[in-house]
Amino acid sequence: MAKFFDHISAKLAAFIAKQHVFFVATAPLSGDGHVNLSPKGLDAFRVLSPNRVAYLDMTGSGNETSAHVNENGRITFMFCAFEGAPNILRLYGHGRTVLPGTPEWDALSPLFTLYTGTRQIIVADIDQVQTSCGYSVPRMDYVGDRDTLIRWAEARTEDGLNTYRREKNQCSMDDLPAPVVEWINPARAENAGD
Repeated sequence: MAKFFDHISAKLAAFIAKQHVFFVATAPLSGDGHVNLSPKGLDAFRVLSPNRVAYLDMTGSGNETSAHVNENGRITFMFCAFEGAPNILRLYGHGRTVLPGTPEWDALSPLFTLYTGTRQIIVADIDQVQTSCGYSVPRMDYVGDRDTLIRWAEARTEDGLNTYRREKNQCSMDDLPAPVVEWINPARAENAGD
């Protein structure tokens, strides 16, 4: 039932573009460390090429993905069809964190809506793609994105978000360091001169 590919085909890229949620999994090298599995929403995932993807990562309660890819690069993405034909798609690869203020950020960030609370972009080079049946994944109706995280970030100043990132996002729950940069939201910086 499972099929393996060495790249993301146009058909699979179209499937990805239709999904409203995806999951990202990472783990530290230490066998005692915790495996992280996070659901992601919003319009935050992009297929950059048949073997490269990126997603916009928002400020959150932890920064496990960034810490893990900083340590060892391993990353897996999973997409499930909750409507239409059953399908599960996994992308296996090696990721890295792209922070604001870098040339790669300047190249990639225009591909996304930069919500208040945007923290970083995770880029992954994909070396294996797997599809499987998804026969037991339930059908569910999409009713809309939640705006809770964006409202949470908007209720804080940039200084408040930077303080939060310093306190909560500089290392993983297993004390692996995570790249964090302080920055000012470009939309707010542009409006500051008005």
